[in-house]
Amino acid sequence: MSGDVRINEIPVTQMSDKQLACLRREHIGFIFQSFNLIPVLSVYGNVEFPLLLLKTPKKERRDKVMETLKCVGLEDRAEHKTEELSGGQRQRVAIARALVTKPSIILSDEPTANLDSKTGKAIIDLMQKLNEEQRVTLVFATHDASIISRAKRIVCILDGVISNADAVLSH
Repeated sequence: MSGDVRINEIPVTQMSDKQLACLRREHIGFIFQSFNLIPVLSVYGNVEFPLLLLKTPKKERRDKVMETLKCVGLEDRAEHKTEELSGGQRQRVAIARALVTKPSIILSDEPTANLDSKTGKAIIDLMQKLNEEQRVTLVFATHDASIISRAKRIVCILDGVISNADAVLSH
């Protein structure tokens, strides 16, 4: 198999570094398994950070941050430092940071790895709702059978290569 990656009909390989940075900032949310939170910032500050990069006005930032924290069940932790949180709470902060800009694509590495099963299901429900209602494209790298079972399309990759022609499935 071969091909190229296109976003908004533009091949990513033809984008300049500046265009790629703009694409990531404006259209892609990232959820890292290791959180990648900024330790000197509060929960609120970590979720607000992408909006600062987009120069979002202060009141709009506040509304978006608090709305997103409420969606992931952390509105009561907004002023806490990330080191005061459990692993599952830190993961939800990382998810909120990815969601706050309302990206068209979310790239996620094991988004439920640090969550209990109830919270993990709630987060996947939220992401599925975003996909269905706001047409957000979700790309998960996961081994979690509960995520895989809910996927509309599964691509199996082994050692960086699609493992076989039957690996791409549609539900």
